[in-house]
Amino acid sequence: MNAAPADQIRLLDLQAIDSRLDQLAHRRRTLPELAEIDKATADHTALKDLVIAAQTQLSDTTREQGKAEQDVEQVRARAARNQQRMDSGAVTSPRDLENLQHETGSLAKRQADLEDVVLEVMERLESAEGRVTELTARLEHSTVVLQEAEARRDAAYAEIDTDAAKVQRDREAVAVVIPDDLLKLYTRLRQQQGGVGAARLQQRRCEGCRVEFAVSDLNAIKAEPRDAVVRCDNCGRILVRTAESGA
Repeated sequence: MNAAPADQIRLLDLQAIDSRLDQLAHRRRTLPELAEIDKATADHTALKDLVIAAQTQLSDTTREQGKAEQDVEQVRARAARNQQRMDSGAVTSPRDLENLQHETGSLAKRQADLEDVVLEVMERLESAEGRVTELTARLEHSTVVLQEAEARRDAAYAEIDTDAAKVQRDREAVAVVIPDDLLKLYTRLRQQQGGVGAARLQQRRCEGCRVEFAVSDLNAIKAEPRDAVVRCDNCGRILVRTAESGA
């Protein structure tokens, strides 16, 4: 392939622009905010699960407290009715009165036991309420942390995208004047060679793979016509000769 020396030199300008675009794309993919967001999202999700579990426990304990208090009230009401019957003199049979007094005594013990249960449930309810309050505050804080990280990411994206749009316009201005066949070769090699399709021949060295040529190889390059598109024997990239190339 042949191309005017000026067009080959323009490949170096295009390569520099493409390398800048690659750097911007890499920066966009590896923003530190992305790792922050991943961690903040994981923390936020875990806290949401903990809040749901704590709220479920609080709801269950609240129902348990209601049931325990209801049991106490039922026993208290039964004892009150028994006491009312004994005080009214409606029970005249000694045996019935004895049974009623025995039941009232049992109810008193039952009421005391149930009141102990109510106190124990109230303690657990207080702990469950505190747990929900604590976790809810932590969840709210994690939401703020996540939103702040996302805002920083979006600001960085905007800055990078603005820079990339400008660099892309510069690329289009350079690429449009490069012959199609040369541009296609450069593009193919860039895809194959990790983003670098054209490299400067600097003295005896290919700036693409950093390999120095033997004197005989350098003489062979010098013998090529100025419009010949020379390729590096080591990496295959287009080897662009300039006034400083020595070839």
